[in-house]
Amino acid sequence: MHQYRAQTGLGFICLLLIACSPELPLEETGATPLAGPQLEDYLRAESFLAPNTTQLVYDQVQNPAWQSDDSLIYRKWTRDGYAYRLALPGSGENLPLFDHEVLHATLEAELEEEIADADFILGTLELDREANTLQFSHSGQRYQLDLDDYSLSAIEAPRSNEHVSPDGQRAVFIQENNLWLRDLTSGELTQLTFDGEPDYGYGTNNAGWIRGSQPVVKWSNDSRSIATFRHDGREVGEMYLYSTRVGHPELDVWKYPLPGDDHIFMIERIVIHLDPGPRIVRLNIPPDSHRSTTADHVADFSGNFLDVNWSADDSSLAFISSSRDHKIAQLRVADVETGAVRDVFREEAETYYESGCNAENWRVFHERDKFIWFSERDNWGHLYLHDLESGEVETQITSGNWPVLQIRHVDLETDSIYFTAAGREGGDPYYHYFYRVHFDGSDLELLTPEPAHHSIATAASGRFFLDSWSTPATSGQAVIRDQQGNVVMELEQTDVSDLVAAGWVAPEPFAVKARDQITDIYGLLYKPSNFDSNQSYPVLNYLYPGPQSGSVGSRAFRPSRNDKQAIAELGFIVVELDAMGTPGRSKSFHDAYYGNMGDNGLPEQVGGIRQLAASRPWMDLDRVGIWGHSGGGFASTAGILRYPEFFKVAVSGAGNHDNRNYEDDWAEKWQGLLVTYEENNPAAGDGSPATNYDNQANQLLADQLQGKLLLAHGMMDSNVHPSNTLLMVEALIDAEKEFDLLVLPNAGHGFGNRRYFMLKRWNYFVEHLNQAQPVTEFRFGENIP
Repeated sequence: MHQYRAQTGLGFICLLLIACSPELPLEETGATPLAGPQLEDYLRAESFLAPNTTQLVYDQVQNPAWQSDDSLIYRKWTRDGYAYRLALPGSGENLPLFDHEVLHATLEAELEEEIADADFILGTLELDREANTLQFSHSGQRYQLDLDDYSLSAIEAPRSNEHVSPDGQRAVFIQENNLWLRDLTSGELTQLTFDGEPDYGYGTNNAGWIRGSQPVVKWSNDSRSIATFRHDGREVGEMYLYSTRVGHPELDVWKYPLPGDDHIFMIERIVIHLDPGPRIVRLNIPPDSHRSTTADHVADFSGNFLDVNWSADDSSLAFISSSRDHKIAQLRVADVETGAVRDVFREEAETYYESGCNAENWRVFHERDKFIWFSERDNWGHLYLHDLESGEVETQITSGNWPVLQIRHVDLETDSIYFTAAGREGGDPYYHYFYRVHFDGSDLELLTPEPAHHSIATAASGRFFLDSWSTPATSGQAVIRDQQGNVVMELEQTDVSDLVAAGWVAPEPFAVKARDQITDIYGLLYKPSNFDSNQSYPVLNYLYPGPQSGSVGSRAFRPSRNDKQAIAELGFIVVELDAMGTPGRSKSFHDAYYGNMGDNGLPEQVGGIRQLAASRPWMDLDRVGIWGHSGGGFASTAGILRYPEFFKVAVSGAGNHDNRNYEDDWAEKWQGLLVTYEENNPAAGDGSPATNYDNQANQLLADQLQGKLLLAHGMMDSNVHPSNTLLMVEALIDAEKEFDLLVLPNAGHGFGNRRYFMLKRWNYFVEHLNQAQPVTEFRFGENIP
């Protein structure tokens, strides 16, 4: 479902069923219909995929890593392979981080194998300029390099199931449902909890849709305590998957709550003090629902406990308790020695409360008895200064018809808040800019004036920040700026000359009107590189409907945005747009279809394409297809069922076709808590009770299918369970509708861009929308996964 949910890889793949129906009629158009693609078109399409285009983009800053001394390490791809640079904003020097040839040879000797230039990738780079050593990871091993003599030594690295302390000396891990501590220097182990049991363990990293072995904790600043929880899933329902193999399949069983379940995951908050010995303090509040204010998990992908923050002196813990339906956010402060908890401030929303865009924006300053709170109470996401004792608002820090996105740094010495926001400068409202403002709301200042999308990485000290700006059509550049926004170092100008020489064409940004005919909505349009305005092209609509993200994603430059340009090369116009109901703008924009997820922003998709075609006669609206994966799989099926006169072909991967069969947190946030009404549900036709979830259930609309539909699902999908697609299959069979089904044994959720399914999708649109024969002899090259 979620844009960041790439799960297990693609296993053995099998086409189980292809049920054919008569071809769709091709209506007369003003332009000449395009002939079907040939082998050279498929080869050109492949050349536009990321494994082929990224190697033609040079001098783009990658993986920036600020060091504790305000130096910046980054990597860039050049015509000679990867180069690692060290930028020193204090002096303005930009130096090679190390002698590339020497380290390359040293690492090859260590591994006793050749390392291709494209595989010379070093991770988690930590430079000690005083000792002149560099630590890095490569091929799963951690190394320390002596930059004086280039001697290389393997060092003990944190394990994947560990959460490391801020000082890098200790790590916490889970063993048999209990937390343990490992000293990373001596290897000494200390058991921290003793009464953990199955489905009632400590720091458990399970949200249903995603599971991890790393514990969920928030370390104190001094690395001597952790905030975590006991995770209660004892009464939560189970989910089941089974592998495909010769003999008895392997059964995967885990806890996975669903909307309307009597029991969901609950967390019992605790603090564990590590020194002089482990001591547990239980916070004096009832268990909280497993919820956060920014995601449908209480942890990020690094295992950090969300909505939990230590005071500067580590004596207090501030956290937010969120209600099951996400409508109530309660800010609390706990005494970590006694477990006493004080309620500070409560916000309640009619739909759902979020504390920021992808990251929480609230901050508590115990030493000042103040806190910053993020709210959309005036329809736009803004920052407010509150009194920590009373909870009362003292100042609205930011205001206007534009949203604050993320707080990046707070400077208490100057009372300054540094944050990203969008929409304030006009133009594309999805371009991010960087700002500074004082606590009292004065002196709001734009620090990144270039009209483009700015990607920001701030140094821990806040003295400098990396600013990389670009647009979907322009490659841009990267600089280092100081706190006032002054450019102190120009780092790189991205070179795309080889990419352009290879035939690359930029997507076309556009703006059209939303369903209200007032609100502007934005997207990208892709045309074949050999586009001919005298031809008539079928149209493909890619979508991810939200509500957690949109279709287009970041407006930063990318040489390939998945396979949208690639499939355009087969003779299509591809359109993606961010419809109402997606984030990044106003609260009302985001709430557009709250409680009716079956809407999926489809009115904007249909209306937007019609508006584009009104001035582009080469777009054939009698041949429109739609595709998406996960939430997009749900939405693309909804599209062909709800708008059968518009969408003629749909390809739907891993769709959550009825969110009653998807994880509780996602559905209950966007659709509301499950309510069963007394009257019967006429749509079901079987006398079953009606619910507030019926308006989003695709299988209840199965009898409306008219065009061609390909459903696909991985049978080991632990995110969106395969039963979601099988519900749709059963309903289509009952309705005696023709459809196509692709089942992928042993495949998880992230098969959407794998070569087999990608080609299957390409060919499906070529055959049924372009009404041409696919090129059966085409095969992807070895560099395409």
